[in-house]
Order: sequence, then structure tokens, then C-alpha cells
Amino acid sequence: MDISGALLWLLLFLGLGLVLNEASVEGGCLDLATCCKGRNNQCNTTGWRPDRYHGTCYCDEACRHTLDCCQDYEQACPATPCKVTDWSSWSGCAEQCKRTYRARRRSVTQEAQNGGEACPPLEERAGCVDYLSTEGTACRQSLVPALITTGGYGKAQKKRDIFSDYKEPGYCVEFQIKSLTQNCLTQNRPHTWWMQYLREGFTICVECQLPALNSGIQRCSGDGIEAKRNQLLQWQAVGSPHCKGTWKWIRQIKSCSCPSVHSFLFI
Repeated sequence: MDISGALLWLLLFLGLGLVLNEASVEGGCLDLATCCKGRNNQCNTTGWRPDRYHGTCYCDEACRHTLDCCQDYEQACPATPCKVTDWSSWSGCAEQCKRTYRARRRSVTQEAQNGGEACPPLEERAGCVDYLSTEGTACRQSLVPALITTGGYGKAQKKRDIFSDYKEPGYCVEFQIKSLTQNCLTQNRPHTWWMQYLREGFTICVECQLPALNSGIQRCSGDGIEAKRNQLLQWQAVGSPHCKGTWKWIRQIKSCSCPSVHSFLFI
């Protein structure tokens, strides 16, 4: 055997030795039989890493980021995503008689493991308004604007009622205007001129009569009777969507006694 042949056999022998040595010290997460959450410095063993470094390697979730996992980490500790249930039905409003929210929820059936996809949000919320209190009484008036128009319409309505034998009871509510938009003060069209008599700080009368009067509950929407003391309520003038503001309920009386220019009607 010549020298070149002897060297070839020597190289083959050394290569086989390295392969056998690598197999004998393979180690890794399969041998450790443990997969740890987060960063756990105790969750390590001796074995090969993907970068062909042999020594201490880890079997925790953080090793994906620190690049010191054992080479069999993916096999021994496969990434498992979080799993959740379907959404529940939407709940009722969190509170009655105010702008609030409703919610739907889902729960976790399997936590994410070994760096798997994290759990999605478990709760969603959406805007909500409940127009009935827990006692079943209406509370819409404190939530949406009361619609009003000039009292001149009411005079025409009363003239027509003279020829009708059927009378529906009505009532009057006094409010103090607390704020209003500038648009109310610039109305000069024939059907909107009455809005100029709406002024901050003025006390006005708003009458509840047919057809705005609900014959079932004997009320007008927006009369604010069930509002809390000093609660600001919303109003809007019919005929100009930009004329609106807030007022405070003062009292309910049988009939209105305000000057005609400060007398209005619920719609």
C-alpha cells in the first residue's frame, strides 16, 4: 500500500470516529424530556446546537430568540398556538339609561406553548344604549335629543280639535336653556325664524299634545320627567339639524304660561 492509500484509510478512520463520537454525545431536548416556558437557565443539557456548536444548549421558549436551542428543540418541543372558544353572544348594556357598552367574550382552551402564537383578545366591546331601566321604565329622554318646533303649530292643531269630540290630555314642561349652537341665532327663513327666540338662560315652555303625545304612556318623547336633578338634557329644533343644545328640566305643569315666542311643542 502506498502512502496516499494509507492516508486515505487514516482519514476515513478519523471521520468514522467523529461520527461515532457525535452520535454518542448527541444529547438534546429529547433526552432531557423537558420543555420549559420563558427563559429558564436550569432547562439545559449538553448537546449539539443548530450552529454546530457542541456544549450547553437549552430547551426553553426563549432559546428561539437567544439562538442557543438544542438542535432537536423543534422536534422535542413543537410550537403549539393558543386555542380559544367561539365568541359568546353579546351581553346586555353594562348600565341602563346612559351611553355605555355591551361585550362578548371567549375563553382559552389551550395555552400557547413553546413559542406558539399567543392568545387573541378574549373580550370585545361595542357601544350600547339601553332605553329601559332595570325596573322597565323608559329612559330614552335622557339619551336622545327632544325634538321641538314652534308653538304656532299647536295653535293650528287646537283649532282643528274644536271640531273633534275626542280630547286627549296634554301637559306642559318648563326648561331652562343651558346652551345652544350659533346656528340657532342666524335663522331667518320663514319656517325657522322662531329659533331666534331660543336663548341661553331663558326659561321656555314646551307643550306635549297630539300627535306627539303617546296615548299608551301619556307622555311625549324628550319630556325629561325622569331625569336626575340638574341633569343636562339634549334638544334639537325641527327644521334645522344644526340648531340644537342642552336644557335643564324645571317642572311639569298642566298648561303653559310662557309668552308665545317662548312656547314650543314636542314633536
